[in-house]
Amino acid sequence: MIQIISPAKSLDFETPAKTNFSSIYTFQEESEQLMNALRKVSRQKLSSLMSISDKLADLNFNRNQHWDLSALKTDAAKQALLAFTGDVYTGMNPTSFSETDFEYAQNHLRILSGLYGLLKPMDLILPYRLEMGTSFSSKGNQNLYQFWGEKITNEINESLKGHEEKVLINLASNEYFKSVKPKLLNGEIVTPEFKDEKNGKLKIISFYAKKARGMMSNYIIKNKISKVEDLKGFDYEGYNYNDELSKSNQLVFTRAENWN
Repeated sequence: MIQIISPAKSLDFETPAKTNFSSIYTFQEESEQLMNALRKVSRQKLSSLMSISDKLADLNFNRNQHWDLSALKTDAAKQALLAFTGDVYTGMNPTSFSETDFEYAQNHLRILSGLYGLLKPMDLILPYRLEMGTSFSSKGNQNLYQFWGEKITNEINESLKGHEEKVLINLASNEYFKSVKPKLLNGEIVTPEFKDEKNGKLKIISFYAKKARGMMSNYIIKNKISKVEDLKGFDYEGYNYNDELSKSNQLVFTRAENWN
């Protein structure tokens, strides 16, 4: 069983990593090709392309100019799981992981990325910004979904080979999950869904759902879960499995309005 999550726009390359455990990501040739194309995009066009402020465009323009694979061997690089921040990673809280947790995550967690394709959690990365849904083309591809094609799915299949239960736990956003091709996946897809009660009705609230996806990831890693059935025991911060709303490939967890 492998879980997939989205990356984050916000990054932390300042805080020292709490572990020396690291690895090198798979798609170096592809990321270098994308970055070579990104380097040619001006500050102004970056702002428009990514719908970001001039300040952020300037930051990422400079990142692009200094991005170099050789820097993966320097202090400029950091493990992906510890470099990404944001709601999902706040919920996951990887800084609380033990070495055993990091090792388990390395075999059971994958992070989707517009620039890096598919990352193992301890893969070293450099600062960047390239969301999967960005309308960015390279060498005849209209967007990043076309650029990555079947490569991400094929790599997930490779990772699933060593697992007894061939299941992909989808904790990624729709934008990033679209880079996976379900029909080509050699396994079942199960998607946890998190709903909060508001004004007497259950609904998905983006902020809480993102954090909950991270908490579910934490739950899987800390408890070394390898079977879908065991996910139903997830009970972090007031969430509980809702059998009535769930389906075989969609596990729904709900939380009462006044849970705390």
